[in-house]
Amino acid sequence: MTAAVPETFESDDILPEWVCEEARVPYRDALDAMEERSRAIREGTARERIWLLEHPPVYTAGTSAGEAELLDTRFEVIDAGRGGRYTYHGPGQRVGYLMLDLAKRGRDVRRFVHSVEGWVIAALGELGCEAWRAEGRIGIWTDGPDGREAKIGAIGVRVRRWVTLHGFSVNIAPDLSHFEGIVPCGIAEFGVTSLAELGYAASETDFDEALRLRLGDFLAAVGGAEERLP
Repeated sequence: MTAAVPETFESDDILPEWVCEEARVPYRDALDAMEERSRAIREGTARERIWLLEHPPVYTAGTSAGEAELLDTRFEVIDAGRGGRYTYHGPGQRVGYLMLDLAKRGRDVRRFVHSVEGWVIAALGELGCEAWRAEGRIGIWTDGPDGREAKIGAIGVRVRRWVTLHGFSVNIAPDLSHFEGIVPCGIAEFGVTSLAELGYAASETDFDEALRLRLGDFLAAVGGAEERLP
């Protein structure tokens, strides 16, 4: 893992550190790394971080998760400490953890969540997949193979002393049967889909690059100091 907090930090380095993991990161290890980095960001000893990775199969429970929404414990179930309900993470799904200091970026949690949604939607658009928000339903939505709306991405964040944790996940090419063990995000009447199921040949690297392409727009939407892109 490349999650260690650096010993030195240049305070004028205003772009978040961008980290893409090649190996799968166990979920508990990711939680520990996020906690460590967020603490260092609050203390002013580390840069903000955007961390893109993949987990081994796991079900995670948000603070609003209901017992009836866990249908099958085929995978380990871990309390995530974020908002939201049950979510699946596993191979073929890209997870983005965002550790940003909202104290320097406008102190607006609602705007931050809206900006994350917009960033993911824009990145999917770069890959040719039209996606959108749905009123009253958390997450990122698109038309499934049957023409009905289906969830292609999940959003779940936590903010502690104005530093953000957790973030989003997007289904690139996961085993969609793994979602059958939960009611994803508590929404039973709609299914889940992936770029692969919809016929897109995009890889996780392609998605990372699409996110990178739209990074400036995302940071501008969140707010704060004017960003300098490399």
